Parts: sequence; structure tokens; C-alpha cells
Amino acid sequence: MEKLTLIKVGGKIVEEDATLCKLLDDFASISGRKLLVHGGGRSATRLAARLGIESQMVNGRRITDAETLKVVTMVYGGLVNKGIVAGLQARGVNALGLTGADMDVIRSVKRPVQDVDYGFVGDVRQVDAGLLGDLIHRGIVPVMAPLTHDGQGHILNTNADTIAGETAKALATRFDVTLVYCFEKRGVLRDEQDDSSVIPQITPDEFQRLVADGTIQGGMIPKLENAFDALRAGVSQVIITSAAALQTETGTCIKR
Repeated sequence: MEKLTLIKVGGKIVEEDATLCKLLDDFASISGRKLLVHGGGRSATRLAARLGIESQMVNGRRITDAETLKVVTMVYGGLVNKGIVAGLQARGVNALGLTGADMDVIRSVKRPVQDVDYGFVGDVRQVDAGLLGDLIHRGIVPVMAPLTHDGQGHILNTNADTIAGETAKALATRFDVTLVYCFEKRGVLRDEQDDSSVIPQITPDEFQRLVADGTIQGGMIPKLENAFDALRAGVSQVIITSAAALQTETGTCIKR
């Protein structure tokens, strides 16, 4: 199968000019088929504050009421997404900005109220790999904002890591997919205080050992659980690295 590189970058990278320019340069130079998923949370928080809308976060997740939904739709689907698309076009990449509502490419359901009412937050139910695959085969590079829809006319704020993982799993039926999660560290670290202590490769057995001895803890556990879930669903490999290291061989490779 043809290779596809799916990159997920957080809002911090795409919201600052210097890091955005480097990301766009590095992403443009990736050979072959590719797709980019981005965040944009800090820009949304700043705009909400200017509009007098309080941002509420629970366990790192944004509570999305009706007014907040307007802000994240404007910021994610507009300001951030189109800025990336324009930057990629300037670098010769034929990018197309998408939310999940465009072409019904990602449909979600509103997260049910349990301990917390997250408001207009979506949990992904289906990704149209056929449509996305057709675009990619035509030489188009999708740039996906962290917004989906429910098919009933409602936009839903949706976690970008989840969109990347679910899109990678869906496209694995049509491509040899490498999923790359970019975050602030150069990979999964043996010592959180030592940026040079990157673990080059993690298998399922090693993951269990590293969790048991406390090397891997906190938010990295669900990130790696999602990575292994993607591998079980047919994704070829998952890499966790920093956006600044996209063109290097550094990072942690998650293997089946």
C-alpha cells in the first residue's frame, strides 16, 4: 500500500510565528502522501477572554457552552486552519482546510453528561476514509481542524489527538499509515527532567513494564494507550516526538 504520514500538532506550535514557519517548512518537505491535524486552544482562550467569555477547563478538556462553541469554531475552523492552509500553499503544498462537517468527513455524537457536562463536545463515531482517500490520491493535502458535527446541524468541539487517531485508523484500510504525535518533548522520556533521555522504541510488553516501575505516568499513559489502539486497528507505526524534530530520526517509535 502507498505510504501516508499523518501529523498531529498542538495549538502551541501553530499559534506562534516562529514555530509555525518551521512546522510548515518541515511538513512541506515530507515526501509522499500526508495529512495534518492541528489544535488551537490558546488562541481560542485569548479570543474568548477579549469577548468576555470565561474559559473553563476540566482535566485539560474545554467545557464548550454555546458561546464558547462560536469562539472555537471561528478560531479552529477559520483563523488557525486557514493560516496553515495559506502557509502551505506558499510552500507548494496543495492544502485543503477541513472540519468534520465538510463533506461529512467526521461525524460525532455529543458527549453524554456523566460526572461533567462538557457541553458541545463530540466523541468521534465515524470517519469517511473513502472521501479523504480520494482527496489524498488527487494530490490534495487535508488540514483538519478539531471540529466535527453530529449530522443534526450542530458543530462539536473535538479533541485533536482523537481526530488524528480515528482518522489514522480509518485511512489504514487504504494506506500504509504512520501517525506522528508532536508535543513539547522530543519523545517519551525515561527521566522527565532530562530531555535527552528519549526512549527510542516501546513495545506493548515494555509499556507495561515502564508503567509498573513508574517511568511512564500521568497523561502519557492514555497517549500511549491510544497509540497501541491505533496499531491494533492497522496503523503501521506511531511516533511521539517534537515538532522541531520532524526532520530528524529522534523520537519514540511505538511498535506492535
